[in-house]
Amino acid sequence: MTVSGCGSANPHSETDRPSIVSLNPCADAILAEIAAQGQLLAISHYSHDPQASSMLPEQAAQFASTGGTAEEVLALAPDVVVADIFIQPSTRRALEQAGIDVVTIGISSTLEDSLAQIDLLGEATGNSVEAKRLSDEIAASWESLAWQGEPVTALLWQQGGIVGGEGSLANALLEHSGFASLSAARGLGQGAYLPLENVLADPPQVVITAGDEIAFNHPAMTRSVAHYDLPSSLLYCGGPTIPRALARLTEIRRQVP
Repeated sequence: MTVSGCGSANPHSETDRPSIVSLNPCADAILAEIAAQGQLLAISHYSHDPQASSMLPEQAAQFASTGGTAEEVLALAPDVVVADIFIQPSTRRALEQAGIDVVTIGISSTLEDSLAQIDLLGEATGNSVEAKRLSDEIAASWESLAWQGEPVTALLWQQGGIVGGEGSLANALLEHSGFASLSAARGLGQGAYLPLENVLADPPQVVITAGDEIAFNHPAMTRSVAHYDLPSSLLYCGGPTIPRALARLTEIRRQVP
């Protein structure tokens, strides 16, 4: 995480903590859980799109959203802006020149990364106590949902025919829930493309699909291997989606002989 700028207290905030605008969909979900009432002025527009959001629709609807332009953000006059590491340099410069603190976060690839990200956002926004509570809840869920027993071979197949490779949070979730990752065993990296023909040539015990792809429902595939669905929204981010992803994966694992 990086922070820059020197924002001052927002006189229109309903809390004495710094007011926030989030341009990062993964940060949206975290901040919605830890921010004080009235502190989070707006979230990213991605979180208002059910196909792109890791937030529950009813939760996202409680917050205004922005398209991420400097003009929109400046009109809201926040103290802190949370963005991803790919924020446009011109946007960042405009925000910093207005005296706004800019916090950037990357992609979490492990449980530890995700918990550290939550704690850092808590510190940057004056919500350390609430961040610690959320981190503790996620860590407890991780412990309670650890699968005990032999793993079964599984392929986590995502939109576009790509796989969650070794070193990704998606792969960690899979293995923690009682599955041995086929893509990791084959040395496929995060985002590697795996065609239907390769899956059929050496099928795993279970295929878990996330998203909508023609190959996922091909008759040859559905006849030859057990097939389960996982909402794509559970794989976009870490943070609050981790317990929900683990619950669904554990549910699937319990159905596999």
